[in-house]
Amino acid sequence: MSHTEVSIRTATLDDAQELLAIYAPYVIKTAITFEYTVPTVAVFRSRMEHTLQKYPYLVAEHQGKPIGYAYTGPFNQRAAYDWSAETSIYVQTDSRHAGVGKKLYTALEDISKAQHILNLNACIGYPEKEDRYLTKNSVLFHEHLGYKAVGTFHQCGYKFGTWYHMVWMEKMLGKHTDNPLPIIAFPALSMGTTI
Repeated sequence: MSHTEVSIRTATLDDAQELLAIYAPYVIKTAITFEYTVPTVAVFRSRMEHTLQKYPYLVAEHQGKPIGYAYTGPFNQRAAYDWSAETSIYVQTDSRHAGVGKKLYTALEDISKAQHILNLNACIGYPEKEDRYLTKNSVLFHEHLGYKAVGTFHQCGYKFGTWYHMVWMEKMLGKHTDNPLPIIAFPALSMGTTI
């Protein structure tokens, strides 16, 4: 599969079941997410609906089938943090390392800039020593896309009988001025269904 054969579009709530099928193996077989239990379709759909009220939720498709998704959300609920957003991304296991993640993140960055968001932040599980549940690939992926490490919380996540670290990485998207432009909610951008 070539990344040129992958299209990016805005998710709809009807995508919930297929996107949950991409997410579930990460819950069951990895420490990439610190969630223990796969959410129900209804819960997953509700999470999507909440995100789409203000932030982008994007789907990568190959031959009409979702193979990955990414979204942003609030870095923190307090008003002063509005110009920062947290990123999340999940790519179908057999579609990883094919440029899908980069394509999703590029679209997220373009939308975030249009929203006037200045900082993107990624919260990433990180192993003391790589194991079958968690490697350092996510940090390397973010480094490749220009994210910088800004902090580590040590042994703060416990899953599969192992304590894992959590690291924060950030990427600056724009200049920080004395009077930043107000944030535009994603639905107001009217970007259509294809990115």
